[in-house]
Amino acid sequence: MDFSVTWQKLNAMGTTFMAMLPNLLIGLVVLAIFTFIARGVRSGVERLTTARHQSQSLALLLSRLAYVFVLLLGILVMFTIMIPSFTPASLISALGIGGVAIGFAFKDIFQNFLAGMLLLLTEPFRINDQIKYKDFEGTVETIQTRATTIKTYDGRRVVIPNAELFINAVTVNTAYDKRRLEYDFGIGYGDNIAQARQVMLAAALSVEGVLSDPAPEALVVEIGESTIDIRLRWWINPPRRAAYMQSKDQVLEAVKNSLTKAGIDQPFPTQVILLHDQTEETDGNRKTQREGWPAGPGEVPRSMIEVRAERREQEQKRLAEQQAAAPTAAPIAGPHPQPRPPQTDTAG
Repeated sequence: MDFSVTWQKLNAMGTTFMAMLPNLLIGLVVLAIFTFIARGVRSGVERLTTARHQSQSLALLLSRLAYVFVLLLGILVMFTIMIPSFTPASLISALGIGGVAIGFAFKDIFQNFLAGMLLLLTEPFRINDQIKYKDFEGTVETIQTRATTIKTYDGRRVVIPNAELFINAVTVNTAYDKRRLEYDFGIGYGDNIAQARQVMLAAALSVEGVLSDPAPEALVVEIGESTIDIRLRWWINPPRRAAYMQSKDQVLEAVKNSLTKAGIDQPFPTQVILLHDQTEETDGNRKTQREGWPAGPGEVPRSMIEVRAERREQEQKRLAEQQAAAPTAAPIAGPHPQPRPPQTDTAG
């Protein structure tokens, strides 16, 4: 068995490797240098963005992008040193067709990535903001390049793709320093509206955390079926969920107790059902019909059965009186009948 050919190939590969070994070592050294440079650039970008009072998410994004960019540049330089025939143009041409296929395969990922970058740049909300998206509401934990995670008020984590947050409506509850709360209170028709306003406003201002500027308001919004509805509006700071729930609880309790103490009625919805009795003789007569109210101890209309029986009796009596009052009819006059002559018996 002849191994000469194999030995020659191994010898040529070893010679080629030894010739390339300095380039490999230099390339690794260059990559290590670029790695340290990338780390320094990342730290510098993070400090710069923090010094300019940028958000934590934006600083993290820019620092990571700078790190990845410098590291990719170092990898390209390393390959150029190791393989002299390698150029960035050859890499781009090699990835041309494959890039189209990868783009179609990872379309959603790229879309969420771009949306995440735009969210971090435009900053419609930041970390620790409280937002509401569709049925999800909570505190923003992280804003990553692919998705945003929020912690709901009941202690659950929701991961929302950035593309959905970018193209759909999102409510940011903590975008401003103040937040307005409101609630509708119903008072009775016989109560004094001005007095009720004063009682409600005083009760709201007595609660800790309710702002006096802007001042609370009490507006009549509706005259309902059972109540006159007054809407109480007040402002709080900060506008976070815990402060919202605490302020609402305390204000509602204070207003309820104050209205009760002032003797102002807070009626519940009532409904009156009017019964229509069609068996009475006054049925259809709006002046005398009782509309289902209790008859009481006084006289009540008789039933239609009794009225109709009385009417029939009166009608029969009237007909009988008419017949009794009518004159007796006289016999009709005519010729008297002639007597018949006696008949003679001729039989013999």
